[in-house]
Amino acid sequence: MYRIGQFSKIGKVTVKALRFYEDEGLILPDRVDAATGYRYYDSSQLPRLHKILALRQCGFSIQEIRQLLVGKNLASLFSERRGRIEEELRERSSQLSSIEAYLESIREVGDLGYQIVVKSLPRCMVYSKRFVAASYDSYFDIVPKIGEECAAANPGLRCIEDPPYCFIEYHDGEYKETDIDVELCEAVERRGVYTPTIKFKEIAAVPEAACVLHKGPYSELRGAYAAVFKWIDDKGCIPSGNPRESYIDGIWNRRDPGEWLTEVQVPIERPRR
Repeated sequence: MYRIGQFSKIGKVTVKALRFYEDEGLILPDRVDAATGYRYYDSSQLPRLHKILALRQCGFSIQEIRQLLVGKNLASLFSERRGRIEEELRERSSQLSSIEAYLESIREVGDLGYQIVVKSLPRCMVYSKRFVAASYDSYFDIVPKIGEECAAANPGLRCIEDPPYCFIEYHDGEYKETDIDVELCEAVERRGVYTPTIKFKEIAAVPEAACVLHKGPYSELRGAYAAVFKWIDDKGCIPSGNPRESYIDGIWNRRDPGEWLTEVQVPIERPRR
């Protein structure tokens, strides 16, 4: 028989850990002296202790170890743990890739440059109009008129404001500066009355989209697109939908084009492992 201190040294585990495992019912002392309260362990308990330590090193929870010790769900629990570790490794690999990209940006331009964030895009009801724009500058004439047309046919229809979501979806599949096939979408509270050119539809949620913020005039958005598509390519992802430009600040609330804030959003699919 070994007192708890001796047993802890043999098993290479702290006394505190042994008391914790006792409280959790994983390994109990072979005998407890009624007079002194001293705990004694037998060498025959070492295999069980080693099994507990090995399972802890694999990252299993106490509840999972409790099941494994009695032989329950052995294959399934190990498979689940392997899956979680593989996902953690993929996440770590993605983090390392992002760090390398930012270090490269710091070396080249002295700051972080465009920062890519993966987020979900909400499901929403929108009014929309698809059109071909001669150039980006033509948006300033076309977009306000679309809003006026919708409001005239739908007095009292309110746009979503918490938060607002107005975006242009690009249907060309590539960057163009003239004759651009686009669709304006504005999130609203409910479906309204159609006009000859405006329709209402529900936009499905996007589980993951690579997003980058651009501060400045629309004529300089090319850099944001280059950054986000390079990130997608570097990560081995695949664009799964048309790019969107979500307008956060613009001519309606900022006079200086340098203060306009636009988020480029590209739906993506992760590489399959």
